[in-house]
Formats: sequence, C-alpha cells, structure tokens
Amino acid sequence: MSDIARDLIFPEPIFHEKIWGGRKLADDFGYTIPDGPIGECWAISAHPNGDCVVAEGAWAGTHLSELWDAHRELFGGVEGDRFPLLVKIIDAKDNLSVQVHPDDAYAGEHENGSLGKRECWYVLGAEAGTQIVIGQRAHDRAELASMIEEGRWDDMLNLVPCHVGDFFPIEPGTVHAIQGGTLILETQQSSDVTYRVYDYDRVGDDGKPRPLHIQQSLDVVDYAMEAPASGEVTAPEVDGVTELMECPNFVVDRVRVSGEKNVGEEWPFLCVSVIEGSGTVCAAEAGVEHEIARGTHFLAPAGCGELRFSGNMTLITSRLP
Repeated sequence: MSDIARDLIFPEPIFHEKIWGGRKLADDFGYTIPDGPIGECWAISAHPNGDCVVAEGAWAGTHLSELWDAHRELFGGVEGDRFPLLVKIIDAKDNLSVQVHPDDAYAGEHENGSLGKRECWYVLGAEAGTQIVIGQRAHDRAELASMIEEGRWDDMLNLVPCHVGDFFPIEPGTVHAIQGGTLILETQQSSDVTYRVYDYDRVGDDGKPRPLHIQQSLDVVDYAMEAPASGEVTAPEVDGVTELMECPNFVVDRVRVSGEKNVGEEWPFLCVSVIEGSGTVCAAEAGVEHEIARGTHFLAPAGCGELRFSGNMTLITSRLP
C-alpha cells in the first residue's frame, strides 16, 4: 500500500436533528449544519444511521463502513463485523430524555444483533448551574417500576453538577440524561439503541408523545451501580496525556499539545478530536502536513507511523484496548 494511502483519514461529519437540539454546532464550532434544532454531530461513524464519507485524500468519497469492509489493513486487521466506535458532539439546548442503554448480550438478543452501548462524556460546554443525570436510587426492579409509575422522578434520579472539563463514564445499565445548556463530546460503541424511561411528556413532530421503553429499561438497569458525585478528572497527567477511561470497548485519553508533541503508533487505529486550539498534524509515513483546529476529527490508520503535532491544542483520542 502506498504511503499516501496510509495518510490520516478525515470523515465528513453527519448532523442529526433532535427535538432538544440547538445551533451551537454552527455558532460554536463553525460547522455548516441544516436548519432546525441540530442535536448531534456524528464526527467519526460507520453506523448505518450515519455512515461518514471520507472528505479528502486517497479514500475521498468512500464511506467509512466500506473502508472497514474492504481495507481492514487500515485498522490493523482487527476482527469484527462493523467499525466498533462512534464519536459525536452533542448540543443539548434542552434536556435529553431520561434513558438507559443495554449491554452487548441484551442488544444482540433483542435489537437484531446490535452492539450494546457503553459510552462516555467529556464536557465541552456547560451553562452556570447545569446538572446532569447519572444513576438512579431504586434498589430493585419492583421499586424502579413503582417510581416510574408514580412519576417520582426527584426521588429516583441522581443529579450531578456539570462543568467544562468534567468526564463521565456511562456504563450499560446506567440511567442518565444530558441536561439543557450542555455541550459534550461522546465516545461510544457503534450502537444507536436507546431506551427512554421518561421524556418530560414532550410530543414529536406528529403531535404524539415520543415512545417510551419501560419494560426494556427495567430489564437492563444495573440496580447495583453506585452513582458518581462528581465528574472531576483526578487521573494524573503524564507528559501531557491523561487517561480518562479504559474499558473492554475503548480507551479514551485527553492529550495536551503545547508546541511540539509526538504520539507513537501503539494502536491498530486511533480516533482524534480537536476540542480546543489549533495547529498541524503529520503522520510520519505519509509526510503530509494537515492544518487542524477545534472541531476537526480524524482517524489515524494502522501503518501511518508516529503522529507529529505542532501548535497549542487539546485533543480527545480513542482507540481499542
């Protein structure tokens, strides 16, 4: 394979309208987005509900799913029937529904072979006083069912303060809800399965309440989970790198670039999102310098060599464990 075919891969983002979305993806990040309330930017995705197209270079015009299927060597030859990760930005102008996601086993059985949905949030923006829902207080299925039936949301839901720079792991089975006034970078399994527990009695475009998934939610909630009190990052920063999360599905790091920084190729592929600042990046094997800035997302494929960054930036990276 030619060196240029090992260059960095820049997907075109895909935008999704959501009832709770806003306009920050245009106003804050400078993306060209459709009219209306746009809630999600699927920045690196090969999911059927948002399959990104490569914007430039040797693979321009190719869907990420096609690269995964036909050129597995770009991903270190890792196994699997689908690209495993999905990176998105969420602009919550209003509250998202209170929801919960299944694990792989439940989703595989009940959702046509889908992956489960383990995810995590890095807070990019939060209005003063913003909170976030993570966890619930019921001890078992019967108590949760009673709380839902009686609408005892204040008794049931665990609210946590939310600040810029906070990080929240969201394991399958965790009741959660992003609240209005929040901007988040989400790293997750490539899944679009969400079970709504409560939706504030909102109606959709058809004038009817959006569907809830109470029985599925009761099935998958982890009643033993201990809810966090804070999203403050306490992990140490070593040579500009802070490991935010390591789990069976991904490893997520925050990487600070101040001047020059090289990141060795120790992964089959790497997802990179620039969340602050600007500069350049060059993959050693391709030798092509790319300008990058807040809102840029790219994939570093297998064999691209060391990544050489220059500038002043903060990155969020994700890879397979």
